[in-house]
Amino acid sequence: MKRAPARGWLSTLAGVVLLALMLSPVYWMVNVSLQPAGNALRAGWFPVHPDFGGYATALREQGRSLVTSLVVALGSAVLSCALAAPASYALAHLRLRGSTFVLFGVLVTQAVPGIVVANALYGAYNELGLLNSYVGLILADSTAGVPFAILVLHAFMRAVPREIVEAARVDGAGRLRVFRSVVLPLSINALITAGVFTFLLAWSDFLFALTLNTTDTVRPVTLGIYQYLGAHTNRWNAIMATAVLACVPAAVLLVLAQRRIAAGITSGAVG
Repeated sequence: MKRAPARGWLSTLAGVVLLALMLSPVYWMVNVSLQPAGNALRAGWFPVHPDFGGYATALREQGRSLVTSLVVALGSAVLSCALAAPASYALAHLRLRGSTFVLFGVLVTQAVPGIVVANALYGAYNELGLLNSYVGLILADSTAGVPFAILVLHAFMRAVPREIVEAARVDGAGRLRVFRSVVLPLSINALITAGVFTFLLAWSDFLFALTLNTTDTVRPVTLGIYQYLGAHTNRWNAIMATAVLACVPAAVLLVLAQRRIAAGITSGAVG
């Protein structure tokens, strides 16, 4: 009986230590962002006299990049879910020949290296005039978002009881009405889960941003930080402040949607 509390304390201590190790880069990033400009290695362990000059510089020089990332990530999430939801419904509830092979093909696309897709898109975009454009980046990020969203949504929609779908069909609802009025409302948790993760995929994208942009007209924050490093290597407070600001939308989104995400993942797992 006495061993159980001891094991509980040891587990808690191990968890705290692991959490501290995982969050140490985040703490150092925030710490350096509050230091005066200079060498990051000379920063103290705690910002005794916080300096917000780095955040002022980051907002002034990288504010447009943050807005660009937000527009591209939201556009990619909306487009990915808009395409993946009906595709997942068709694969899960319509009797389609070769649906297993289609799902296998969707899964295989996840293993294709991003640089291969980026190089192929560069040639196509050059012909279509989509380089250095919001539409081009949204479509490029959706090439990774759509397959991922299909896998998430299909796992949940397959768990929707066929009796509910058949009852709606008996009442006279067509396939589109069943999808819109029955399956989609039941899949809201999975839809939010897919939307959040496709948003995060697009928000953290660097490869497409680097390959499909030749000017600074449309520059996401990931590319902004990359170019910032080359131009201002002695201004680590501004660089880290930009990184902190780039983490805020993703962190807020995860906090707000954490219950929906947990419900969406567990429901799909049970199905």
